[in-house]
Amino acid sequence: QWLASLDERFLSRLRTVGLANGVGVTRTTLGGFLDRAMRMLNVKLSTATFYGHTARNLLDYFTAGRLLGDITEADTDGWRSWLTDNQGLSHATVARRVVATRTLWRMAVRWKLAARNPFDGVRGGSQQNESRKRFIPADTINRILDACPDAEWRLLIGLSRWGGLRCPSEHLALKWQDVDWDRGTLRVRSVKTEHRDGHAVRVVPLFPELRRLLLIAFENAPDGAEHVISRYRDATVNLRTQFERLIRRAGCEPWPRLWQNLRASRETELMRSYDLATVCKWIGNSPEVAAKHYAMSTD
Repeated sequence: QWLASLDERFLSRLRTVGLANGVGVTRTTLGGFLDRAMRMLNVKLSTATFYGHTARNLLDYFTAGRLLGDITEADTDGWRSWLTDNQGLSHATVARRVVATRTLWRMAVRWKLAARNPFDGVRGGSQQNESRKRFIPADTINRILDACPDAEWRLLIGLSRWGGLRCPSEHLALKWQDVDWDRGTLRVRSVKTEHRDGHAVRVVPLFPELRRLLLIAFENAPDGAEHVISRYRDATVNLRTQFERLIRRAGCEPWPRLWQNLRASRETELMRSYDLATVCKWIGNSPEVAAKHYAMSTD
């Protein structure tokens, strides 16, 4: 308590010799902390982008110069309401950003930059948005496949709808050597889960619909082709925009989360015929995630 009452000039001298570590935490600004925290995050690019949006929301509401120690529980409740009322974010997005902020503040407490986590009691809510879930039936997919310009576009769609692959990361990592025609399997490299033990690679069956599309693409592949998807590897190509055009060309209406719902539709189908553990092994998620974010009821 005595150390905390000292001015910053004297505290900095004591910290230099290790006598006041963690003291004076209320002088840490939100901007300074977030800058340090974002540089320390060891996550995938998409996750880092999400944390970046969360940090921006915090800075917009509290300002960069706000001291961490001055942010109260009442302030954090106000921040959550602001996300919904002023930013127009969905309840699921607000819930995810509340959870992300709790994680960031736990870092501040662990680093002794904050004495407590005022976001611990903030209501998170459900992180899933049921209104964005869509089951895409097979006849709809077949109509869209007929509207595709080439075999690779049909395969891009088929890998997600019939194989349950994540687009585009798992599609672009797929090589022809990963296709075992005799055993009827496909070896899938997962960029998203490769940092977890035993989750870098999974094996997916060559379901009849998927095998047919792969065979056609293989026959049309140039000699010596290494990757299954070779024409659409440009990172600047917006697959989502092109996919929407194909859907409309087929006389259908684009659905939310275009690629995610293809994957979820396949997992929902497979759950009807196979045990949950096996399906999750093929799709590459946990039973908890499958039940919460993928499984859908159908007519």
